Amino acid sequence: MRILITGATGFVGAAVLRKLIEHEHEARVLVRAESSRVNLEGLPVEVVVGDLRDRQSLEHAVRTCEALYHVAADYRLWAQDPEELYQANVIGTRNIVLAAAQAGVRRIVYTSSVATLGLNPDGAPADEQTPVSLDHMIGHYKRSKFLAEQEITRLVSEQGLPVVIVNPSTPIGPRDVKPTPTGRMVLDAATGRMPAYVDTGLNVVHVDDVAAGHLLAFERGNIGERYILGGHNMSLRQILECVARITGGKSPRIRLPQGLILPFAYVSEAWAKVTNARTPPRLTVAGVRMSKKKMFFTSGKAERELAYRFRPAEEAIEEAIAWFRAKGYA
Repeated sequence: MRILITGATGFVGAAVLRKLIEHEHEARVLVRAESSRVNLEGLPVEVVVGDLRDRQSLEHAVRTCEALYHVAADYRLWAQDPEELYQANVIGTRNIVLAAAQAGVRRIVYTSSVATLGLNPDGAPADEQTPVSLDHMIGHYKRSKFLAEQEITRLVSEQGLPVVIVNPSTPIGPRDVKPTPTGRMVLDAATGRMPAYVDTGLNVVHVDDVAAGHLLAFERGNIGERYILGGHNMSLRQILECVARITGGKSPRIRLPQGLILPFAYVSEAWAKVTNARTPPRLTVAGVRMSKKKMFFTSGKAERELAYRFRPAEEAIEEAIAWFRAKGYA
């Protein structure tokens, strides 16, 4: 089957691409002209240059394809121009799924995020039905992904688009070339650049398990439904202790309150804006505000309906560190 995949130069997209190739699909990848193609090196793929904001380039890219995996997203917790996140994540998502529908693709998998989901005040694992609204979205990344998912739901309802939604939690593993904010956290911990921590929690999953979940959603998912692709719920302290065990280093013992860190985040962002930085600062206001709640989730629905499975979180962390070391990041 010929499949178009967006975001294949990125972290999750590269893992999905490799799974598609492993299952002997014919992969066509949409890349921007300026994108790094490191994650595509040596892979049997057809590369098409285009942009999610350019509808004509998308119509060309999806032509003759039977399916679409829309994995691409602007994943930044801070941006010099926040409008870029909405253009990529909301407008770009609408453009690509409409182009795919017009081309007659029979099925679309859209990669959303657990960032769009509700959280339980008591820290209990949330699921796809946990109540949430746009007002709960912290920062432009979460707001843009929430609005994009709402747009997908509207198009499924009003135009019958054949879309299945997946919501990855916190992927960790190899080929995190940028790296992502989560990968940066693991890298900082592995290299001793995280002397303290905050009391928060994440749902950690191996990126290759998330990729496998994408294919299961394509094969078994119900149109219009969303599925959390997660792993193990861990406190940040547990994650850092895991990194320390793998590297032989020391886990930070100082726990800082979010209120103490928030002013430094504002200063960090202000400096990035003044210096016209394109790279997000390590400390962001959205990141600190999000850390006030434990982002714990359950993948029960995906396990029941898709036969989704995930490996121990320590394997994901160990493979991420090994990859960072091999590539000279650490």
